[in-house]
Amino acid sequence: MTYNEYISDIVKVVEGVGAAVMVVGGLVALLAYVIAVARPSTRVDAYQRLRRSLGEIILLGLEVLIVGDIVRTIIVDPTLESVAVLGLIVVIRIVLSFSLEVEVEGTWPWSRWRLTPPAGNEDP
Repeated sequence: MTYNEYISDIVKVVEGVGAAVMVVGGLVALLAYVIAVARPSTRVDAYQRLRRSLGEIILLGLEVLIVGDIVRTIIVDPTLESVAVLGLIVVIRIVLSFSLEVEVEGTWPWSRWRLTPPAGNEDP
């Protein structure tokens, strides 16, 4: 087994982990949602928690997949074409991650300060 084949196998494992994070995490989030809906005390905001959990899981899975793409491009196939493809993949995933983060947080990243009260203004 050559060095490039070894690294390619490692990249496949990393990509598998990224996919597993999204699939298993999604199933866990869905199970938590079903349990929350079954209980009257947690039913009210169960859907919002499901959306938040799914968004966070997808973001984590995408980050792991980006690691695999970077390693593959830098070590296994360092051509100009593969770097251009990596750049395009990273841009697409950044846009997707950004939109998911806005969906999860419910606000633009530069407007988060409006959601938290200023220091010293907490109720006693």
